[in-house]
Amino acid sequence: MPMDNENELLSFNGSRQVYRMLVMYYQDRRKQSEIAAATGLSVTTVNRMIRQGRESGMVEITITSPFLSAHQLEKDLARAGGLSEAVVAPNVTRADDAELRVVGAAAFLLSRLRDGDVIAITGGKGVSALVEALAPARKYQVEVVPALGCVQGKHYTDVNHVASEMAARLGGRAWQIHAPLFADTPSQREWLMGISGVDQVLQKAREASDSIETSGARSELLAWLLDETGLPARFADNQRLVGLTLPELQRIPFSFAVAAGSNKIDPIHCALRGGYLKGLVTDEATAAGVIDQFGTSGGHHG
Repeated sequence: MPMDNENELLSFNGSRQVYRMLVMYYQDRRKQSEIAAATGLSVTTVNRMIRQGRESGMVEITITSPFLSAHQLEKDLARAGGLSEAVVAPNVTRADDAELRVVGAAAFLLSRLRDGDVIAITGGKGVSALVEALAPARKYQVEVVPALGCVQGKHYTDVNHVASEMAARLGGRAWQIHAPLFADTPSQREWLMGISGVDQVLQKAREASDSIETSGARSELLAWLLDETGLPARFADNQRLVGLTLPELQRIPFSFAVAAGSNKIDPIHCALRGGYLKGLVTDEATAAGVIDQFGTSGGHHG
């Protein structure tokens, strides 16, 4: 046999042996010591052949990441909803979705937070869970102020309680509002809004640098009821609401919502159409649903 053919045969056999090592190591998930025992080679030789296979390009490692689709959704959602920032948590498992979303929202808030900021917040499960997830590396000289009146009931609906908890975790100061979320009549609302203590808190909220909202029932934001276009609906409750107005919310430099779930797609879509939010934290399935809504209804009002 000619020398060239002998060299080709040796090279072929060597490649086959390397291939065998790679299959046993990567596909069969066998330890190098087990491969050595099965082939009669030393562990050093097995290690060298596996390394040779990687360096020769015989191994390709593909990483399937749930964050890739989430990253694209963030860009699409920001573009469709006129947002400056969107954070989309990947739908890994149903059990992890809520935790991922809340942790993502807490990290998002901390990444933006600066000493001297004023944070206006609402009550609700979403904001309360966000507060519990806050784990700052240092204390922040911030003020946390309610953006609307109080709702009696669960601790997470009490905006004064939520404000106090957030301030305690961040090391800042909490403001309290002593007024209900809804007055009995429009005239009583005007009276409540004129009380110096209430007006002082809401004026502080109007000057907020950050605002955190949760989308509630369909077409609701900051307790304001919205129609399908994102504009204030003609409901009596809108005339009795004690809190920031929607134009005042729009004037806050950065406001973001934390909301997810199929029942939140419409509220998020309406809020974005109205141009009230500048940031959103949600999950993949909800983000995709909101983007689909924009595809059939048109863009935000801005």
